[in-house]
Amino acid sequence: MTDFRDPFDSIKDHPFDAALSQRYLVYALSTITARSLPDLRDGLKPVHRRLLWAMRLLKMEPGGASPDILVANPARNTTSYKKCARVVGDVIGKYHPHGDSSVYDAMVRLAQDFSLRTPLVDGQGNFGNIDGDHAAAMRYTEARLTQAAADLMAGLDEGTVDYRATYNGEDEEPEVFPGLFPNLLANGASGIAVGMATSIPPHNVSELIDAANLLIDNPDTDHATLMQVVTGPDFPTGGVLVDNSAMISEAYATGRGGFRTRARWHKEEGGRGTWVVIVTEIPYQVQKSKLIEQIATLINDRKLPILADVRDESDTEIRIVIEPRARTVDPQMLMDSLFRLTDLENRFPLNLNVLDATHTPRVMGLKAVLVEWLKHQIEVLVRRAQHRLEKIAARLDLLDGYIIAYLNLDRVIAIIRTEDEPKPVMMAEFALNDRQAEAILNMRLRSLRKLEEMELRREHAELVKEKDELEKLVGDTGLQRKRLKRDLAALRKRYGPETDLGRRRTLVEEAAPAREIPLEAMIEREPITVILSERGWIRAMSGHRDLAAADTLKFKEGDGPHYAFHAYTTDKLLLATSTGRIYTLGSDKLPGGRGFGDPVRSLVDMDNEGTIVAFMPARTSKELLLASSDGRGFIAPVSDIIAETRKGKQVVNIRGDAKLAVVHPIAPQADSVAVIGENRKLLVFALDEMPKMARGQGVQLQRYRDGGLSDVIAFRLADGLSWTMGGESGRTRTESDMTPWKVARGAAGRMPPTGFPRDNRF
Repeated sequence: MTDFRDPFDSIKDHPFDAALSQRYLVYALSTITARSLPDLRDGLKPVHRRLLWAMRLLKMEPGGASPDILVANPARNTTSYKKCARVVGDVIGKYHPHGDSSVYDAMVRLAQDFSLRTPLVDGQGNFGNIDGDHAAAMRYTEARLTQAAADLMAGLDEGTVDYRATYNGEDEEPEVFPGLFPNLLANGASGIAVGMATSIPPHNVSELIDAANLLIDNPDTDHATLMQVVTGPDFPTGGVLVDNSAMISEAYATGRGGFRTRARWHKEEGGRGTWVVIVTEIPYQVQKSKLIEQIATLINDRKLPILADVRDESDTEIRIVIEPRARTVDPQMLMDSLFRLTDLENRFPLNLNVLDATHTPRVMGLKAVLVEWLKHQIEVLVRRAQHRLEKIAARLDLLDGYIIAYLNLDRVIAIIRTEDEPKPVMMAEFALNDRQAEAILNMRLRSLRKLEEMELRREHAELVKEKDELEKLVGDTGLQRKRLKRDLAALRKRYGPETDLGRRRTLVEEAAPAREIPLEAMIEREPITVILSERGWIRAMSGHRDLAAADTLKFKEGDGPHYAFHAYTTDKLLLATSTGRIYTLGSDKLPGGRGFGDPVRSLVDMDNEGTIVAFMPARTSKELLLASSDGRGFIAPVSDIIAETRKGKQVVNIRGDAKLAVVHPIAPQADSVAVIGENRKLLVFALDEMPKMARGQGVQLQRYRDGGLSDVIAFRLADGLSWTMGGESGRTRTESDMTPWKVARGAAGRMPPTGFPRDNRF
């Protein structure tokens, strides 16, 4: 009878939050320890370690075949190159069951000399470039190991590290690489785990070795002494490290911080006093194509008026040509502006978060990292010596058996010829162990010559001597440090500062933060005539034109002049609308004088409801008197009104149906305010009765029973009020005694002097 069981009987109830947290914790730990953070001892993540291990098993040695083979066949120099697809296939099939694209991307980075200070993979084919272009497909590219990778894996066959089973249990892989190459700091690392991240810049190998030697000689070496040797990161793309020594030292002491790097540039003279800036090195991990795109955007958007053009003339070496607008431009000012606005200067973060020997993530300082790395190298040194001692003991055991056989050669031959089972007879007669007896029985006849006995005795003596030295090495920490220094000295010769690979590339040169250059300082000061029509068309004509000339004030049919004044290309222009919002326009960005100009709404984001009530250069006055149609107003500093965006600033908060009616510049000598309403009542009060505000509704200037405000003006009381008389005479009348109208702010006022304009405008 078939047993039908309800599948729901096997379901167990668990709290959802507990089940979720438990599973997420497993994922988080896996991400931290097996994916994102590098191991302190070899500076590698698992995917990189498995890539190099697979390449080693595929015999993709650095430099091609052995020298003996190359003499006979020079073409064999490329035999160690193999298709990257073969490597990726081995890695994902045997060691790293993840996507082939992620594995290949990791391999490509190991081969890029602009990503790694000392590449671990020697690529042949298209492995991408500094412009950000991707590498060719893995079926087209080939690779082999570099000498640095070989140095990093040296000692894998000498019992120096533990091995573990692969994910499917069919093979083995090393837990860590034992080599002496200081890969963690030499090539750096970056990664994002769960709740933590790492960011380590590359460094100069010879500087790291010198710092390690200081710690070997004196483990109590202080941080300041180490910083005299390790002067800072050494990026593969060069550049200039511009932070001061105190900031660099603090970052290395705590393991957290950052480094400000700039492009390296020089001025190149041209003909007739012209010049250009040549950029030869750019900051680390900045794509050259995007950098040039940033500079080109500044030119197109007119955000850097002193910059005229940028060209990329790079081949195998970087050469970016930056052309100024004029020969009079200061090169340092131009570069300071570019450092602020583009990635010609950037900041590389330092977060020395690594896995220590117990696979625990820790943020460590420079000294702590070097001390832990030296402990690992001492352990590798001792394990290599112990492994060698085991090999020597096994060989000496065989040599002892061989020598006994040579001393009793005739008897050994007789036993072999006469005995059916010679092995136990020899073991009993000559006190041999099983391994020695088996080796004697497997000896070749050619080895029975007298010369072989002499070789065996010489080898025995050499091995005994080597054994004594290794036993002393294992038991003496002083000898271990001495041996490690000797090995480091040999490594330093290969990566020393006199070699092309070991030469320091990043210049350490303290520099102040890039200056913020005012826009006015970048614009050539030229006179212009600004014209704004009634329908909102704006243009700027070169030079200070005659505002009454017919050729100056030409407009479209049905349009006419609204505002026209003289200004300079360095001026900021203030445009106020009835909604209380004030916009800022740059004189240098106005359309040219040919034609009728462009709509002003194309330059600023004006409200459709608002109408223009004032338009003037910002330099006209330091303060503006602002008043709305309901009779409220205040004084606003011009510096607080100037806006940096197209949206402008809401300066006057309008109530109800009121509108911004007056924007009047205040002269420096002004001490009084005159207000006239639509009811033709005039009021004069002291200027200091008005508040100074950057934004608001203001205070009541004049009280109205009917209507609202017509006009307001700031003036000097001693000079009185002046206004233009009607008619063609153009005479001006001045009322010098304003005492009858001078009362407190907020009063109703009285009728103006005889002859005051009927339009109620000052």
